[in-house]
Amino acid sequence: MSDRKYRQRGYMDDDRDRKPAPKPQGPPGPRPRGDRPEGPRTPNLMPTRQVVRCAKCGAEIAAPYAAEGRCAKCGADVHTCAQCVYFDPGARYQCMQPVPERVAPKDAKNACTLWEPRTTVERETHSVSVGSARQAFDDLFK
Repeated sequence: MSDRKYRQRGYMDDDRDRKPAPKPQGPPGPRPRGDRPEGPRTPNLMPTRQVVRCAKCGAEIAAPYAAEGRCAKCGADVHTCAQCVYFDPGARYQCMQPVPERVAPKDAKNACTLWEPRTTVERETHSVSVGSARQAFDDLFK
């Protein structure tokens, strides 16, 4: 009988401790696509812009954010806690700034001095007008 417990190949083989043979060094082939000497190619991204949107209806709000301002679409007040950049439902008094007392209700106009409008970054997408699309179609099939 053999001194090996199992007969599978590789079990207790002597060649397990050997190092693999070194690979021959030939001339370098083509570089991988991402390895460019001038650096990676920048992607073609759409431009972005900062927008202030209404907390109730999502309509875009015009730039002068006065304390008496209202949304043009739904008529909601602009100077509210729900519209503020520091509004956080999980924070103490639902504000990330140290405020002495809770302001309630959060969707009504208030006189908070820490208020800043919440801005979001959106991609600028340009829709093609119907006239120019029709003109492009006609130009294509003249």
